[in-house]
Formats: sequence, C-alpha cells, structure tokens
Amino acid sequence: MKILLLEDELMLQSSIVEYLETLGHECMAFSDGLKAQYKLENSQFDLLIFDINVPNLDGLSLFKKIQAKQCFTPVIFISALVDIQSISEAFNLGAADYIKKPFHLKELGLRVQKISKQIENINRKHIILSLNYSYNKQTNELLYNKELCPLTKKQNDIIQCLCTNIGTIISVDILREYVWNSEPVSDATIRTEISRLRKVLKEDFIQNHKGIGYKIDRYIVKV
Repeated sequence: MKILLLEDELMLQSSIVEYLETLGHECMAFSDGLKAQYKLENSQFDLLIFDINVPNLDGLSLFKKIQAKQCFTPVIFISALVDIQSISEAFNLGAADYIKKPFHLKELGLRVQKISKQIENINRKHIILSLNYSYNKQTNELLYNKELCPLTKKQNDIIQCLCTNIGTIISVDILREYVWNSEPVSDATIRTEISRLRKVLKEDFIQNHKGIGYKIDRYIVKV
C-alpha cells in the first residue's frame, strides 16, 4: 500500500517508515500538518497514519478537511493523548483505528495489515468512477451513493464494457461487438446511445477520445 505518515517525533517517524517498508509498503512521512495537506492535494494514498499533536495543522483538523472533500481514505490515529474526547472525536470522524503511544511497531503492522485486507476486498468488488459513482464488479451494476442506478440494458452494457476495461480506450468497433453483438449498427447510433447515457448520469466520468473511442478511469480523490 501507499501510506502517508504524519508524525513530528522524528525518531519514531523514521522507525515507522523503516518498519512499514520492510513489510512491503511505500511510506511517505511528514512532520507538519500543512505540508501533509499539500501532498494530499496532489497525490493519492491507500492509508493515512496521523499523529494528533503536530505543528501548524493537527491530525484531527487535517482529517476534518479530508472528510469535507469527500475523501474516505482510511486513517489510523497514533497519539499520546488518552482523554476520551480526543478518542471519541477521532472515531466520530470515521477513523479506522486509534493506537496510544508508546506502542510496539508490530502492533501498528497488524493494524495496517488488517486495513490492507479490507481495501483488497473492496477493490475486488468495486471500482470508484467519480465522487459519487461506483461500479460493482460482482453484480455488474452502476451505483450512485451506493444506490442502484436505473439504466437501460444497452446503457448498462456500455458501462460494463468500459469498466471491465478500466483505463483503456475502447473503440466503437469493440462497443458494437460487445453491446450490439456485432449487429450492423452505425457509428452514429453508438455515439448517440453513449450521448444519451452521459445525459442520464449526474457526473460525467465517460471520456470521449475523438476519433479513437471512449474510456473510464478510476477516480482519484484529492483533498
């Protein structure tokens, strides 16, 4: 996993980074909350590990900013704070876990491993397409805010074809073969059907590469 660590105790920070990298994770560390926020605005991470008391922007405030942007990357809080208010606030915000300092690195590793497995299970089932849209690969259904989207069979087949080949430009010929079973429909008919589909969607995540085809990319949430 790609992990962002926010920890201002430099010796602990170095130990955590070294340990997580031995487990096969990629870890980027920051000791300043504002610098971590800037990085989150320009990069995607699978897991965030935040200390609460850090310079300029504390971990809880940074997490609030993330939540306000509809970014739901799991967060583990690590802190010497033991008051129930801080712990409650962390979990009320949606924290995945909370570890009190001092802790054994193996304990952190076990918590990270647990979240890693949960992410793998989610990724096997769902593809995030936009801020609110996702595609369930097991049921071949388009969801908006986790609710089933009412689509025609042709529209659903188009979505299925593009999501099955996520990140790849799909030509009109491939769509004709997949959606229309190679029936002699014109390119204009296929483009019209896709245009109707895009008008039905509340967020436009289908890319039109003129003269080449259509593509859907995985959505990257930025703070």
